[in-house]
Amino acid sequence: MNYRWINRECKDELAVKQIISELNVPSPIARVLVGRGIDTIDAVQRFFEPSLDKLHSPWLMDGMELAVDRIDKAIEAHEMIWIHGDYDVDGTASAAMVLHFLRKIGANANYHIPSRLEEGFGFTPLSVERAREAGATVVVTVDVGVTASRAVDRANELGIDVIICDHHQAAEEIPNAHAILDPIKPGCNYPFKGLAACGVAFKLLQALSERHGHPELAYEYLDFVAIASAADIAPLIEENRILSHFGLELLNSYPRPGFKGLVDCAGLHLGQLTNASVIFGLAPRINAAGRLGDPRRAVEMMIQPDELKAFRIAQELEHDNRQRRTIDEHTFEEASRQAEAQLISGSGRALILHSNDWHAGVIGIVASRLVEKYHVPSVMLTTIDGMAKGSARSVKDFDIHGALKQCEDLLIEFGGHKHAAGLSLMVDRIPELRERFDKIAADALTADMLKPEIVIDADLQLNELTPSFFKFLAQFAPYGYKNHRPVFHTEHVVSANGVKIVGNNHLKLRALQKNFAIDAIGFNLGHKINDCSHGRPFSVVYTLEENLFNGSTTPQLRIKDLRPE
Repeated sequence: MNYRWINRECKDELAVKQIISELNVPSPIARVLVGRGIDTIDAVQRFFEPSLDKLHSPWLMDGMELAVDRIDKAIEAHEMIWIHGDYDVDGTASAAMVLHFLRKIGANANYHIPSRLEEGFGFTPLSVERAREAGATVVVTVDVGVTASRAVDRANELGIDVIICDHHQAAEEIPNAHAILDPIKPGCNYPFKGLAACGVAFKLLQALSERHGHPELAYEYLDFVAIASAADIAPLIEENRILSHFGLELLNSYPRPGFKGLVDCAGLHLGQLTNASVIFGLAPRINAAGRLGDPRRAVEMMIQPDELKAFRIAQELEHDNRQRRTIDEHTFEEASRQAEAQLISGSGRALILHSNDWHAGVIGIVASRLVEKYHVPSVMLTTIDGMAKGSARSVKDFDIHGALKQCEDLLIEFGGHKHAAGLSLMVDRIPELRERFDKIAADALTADMLKPEIVIDADLQLNELTPSFFKFLAQFAPYGYKNHRPVFHTEHVVSANGVKIVGNNHLKLRALQKNFAIDAIGFNLGHKINDCSHGRPFSVVYTLEENLFNGSTTPQLRIKDLRPE
């Protein structure tokens, strides 16, 4: 794949000099910081030293007073509080967290996570009936609800108060709920808009903890927030960075039995868990509960106090995840064949693929893989009860939720974000949707926009890789969306001792520049071997990581791309 190399603009050289001078930060590190908008001494210190004291007051979120008052009233009157979540990691982690907390402070609380296949996504009138049958008088939705006007209206008819904790975009019609906690809803002035649903639910716990005189109680649940934020690709900046930093510390030091079971099943190690560990190790296993079975198993695992019982559920999810991977591979192969035919026949700017036989639990994953492979907006649809339902994933510069909005008349329902969405429609309307969606993408996307890019944070000379440099670099973690590992660019590099291909087409060499050498590896870059062999100088873009081998840790370049000079 050919990449565009984009240099992140550093607009304030004065800020760079000030950070270098006052904080003794290496120049490339200072450039990365300023390029990312961290351009004052105070901002750098807050970035490098996350503090729970810097969290925003939960009372700044619109609706918080109403939500806390109603929950407290329910606790005092021994009313049933019903938690309704979603079947993904953010939804199940939020439900487990709120459930555990409410029970801990004396609430009569229970929960429901809808089945992906039987009930589908969202908070619906059927969800309300289920809550009523359970005897609930208060429903707290997590990761769903902000578009559920019909369900809320039904709840109001039955005398059930609904408190919505969500982070999705509200529809034009705002539900008439008792309280809506959503930092991006119109009229909410909460300072940080990037919380995952679990982050929004945490703010509710934070407010309840303060109201009950134990503000520290909420902090015991930051492990849930860290896992959900990572899995939901929430931006790891500002408040999310603080929540994830301390959540990962908690996860590594004092894991709950369910999380420990997952860590063991995934072959990971406590004390070494990172955001990436969650995204690629823990999250797929939690998601597997809802993709191939009963999503409530994920909640039960997360709140289970008994280590052996929790581990048994984790083993179930491990088995489901292995099965999911097999289905995923088969579906991806079929979808790729469809995709190549459709890209030829259409504009080459978008994919809408459909099969009656695809498993609903994997089509979101496959849609993401199609975006990686073809770098075009991709929609995967399967047939459930005579209706086409699916998932949409997008490339960087294309608002897929906005595109679906332009096709609203063809859809039964849709919802989501700029880069990911869900939808349903009648099967016979798929060709019309494909034609219109393809045109929208063709009009919006240029050839350059469809070419993946690598954003370079700073130029670097290899002899600048000092212990001090690595000390400051380590403080950028936790890495994630909007806080990726810094990408560096170095010119006039040669291989010090030849180049070889290892494993499954991975490039391995020792990069040399001006008498400074460092190990380097480029995964799936074996096709680049002639660009850097036989002493040929090359330019390289890379991140820096630690390589653990035979018990010793050494720094290395992780090559993203290289070009001969």
